Amino acid sequence: MAVDRAGQGHSSAMDAVRQLHRVVTTASTGTVRAWLALGSTVFPDNLPRPLGLQQMPAFPGDVLEPEGSHGDALVQVTGDSAAVVLDAVEKIAMEATAWRTRWQIDGFRPKNRIDNHKSLTQNPFHFAEGFGNPTSDSDIADRAIIRPSPGQPPWATGGSYQVVRIVRLATELWDRDSIAEQEHVIGRRRDGRWLDGTPAQGEPDFASDPQGRVTPLDSHVRLVAPDRHSPPPLVRRSYSYNRGSEDTGLIFSCFQRDLKAGFEAAQRRLEGEAMAKYILTKGGGYFFVPPVGEEWIAAAFGG
Repeated sequence: MAVDRAGQGHSSAMDAVRQLHRVVTTASTGTVRAWLALGSTVFPDNLPRPLGLQQMPAFPGDVLEPEGSHGDALVQVTGDSAAVVLDAVEKIAMEATAWRTRWQIDGFRPKNRIDNHKSLTQNPFHFAEGFGNPTSDSDIADRAIIRPSPGQPPWATGGSYQVVRIVRLATELWDRDSIAEQEHVIGRRRDGRWLDGTPAQGEPDFASDPQGRVTPLDSHVRLVAPDRHSPPPLVRRSYSYNRGSEDTGLIFSCFQRDLKAGFEAAQRRLEGEAMAKYILTKGGGYFFVPPVGEEWIAAAFGG
């Protein structure tokens, strides 16, 4: 869920963030995992914020609904059942008195599994996803964890940028297409295998298919990562959602140490993809996941 501060002012911002951080940290226990991420609007204008953090812009084809976009902070809660997650969310909302809910969405991961050290799920288009993530902790950190760099506040080192996109999927329209047509739009088989026969965990040879006769040039995977040896520097962790009334889709979520090199570069490459007519991004936002501990709070808010 995304939340906004109920109060205003320099001192209240630091106090409110400290309260929310404490409540979220306390909720992360047992099978429940909860974390806090901050939007650009929570930081005072006179203090440096994480480099490049801003409100998520509307990309071509997006129709961002204000009531379901952005927020001073994001609280994400995961668990092994919907009931324990709901209990934790309700407790956070009740105890975080300095905050009010801006928008909230429930997600799930169908056929969630680990394959070759990668966490995979099946999206509402019936395709397995998650193959593009790295397998080692060091590679994950290399893509997702912020390093010291010019212009980056020192306290932000060790954090990460999280992008959330609420993407409505035209599943009825999609399901009218044949499986072969769907696979050409995605650029993979439903089980993850590549169209040229390469196994799901392997690397296809796009160079030997310059005209896109095997894997279309406007397929999703070919546009997002045309050079499979240099994948987008981000780590993806997405969820499905179903709000009824034909509102079914994907809660796309990814983490990176550089928004421009990570999500934004990949998103720009996807302009004109064959999948565009089946998707509509309605909301979400850019957020900063702070480093472990709470020392960063005083540094970030001038305390």
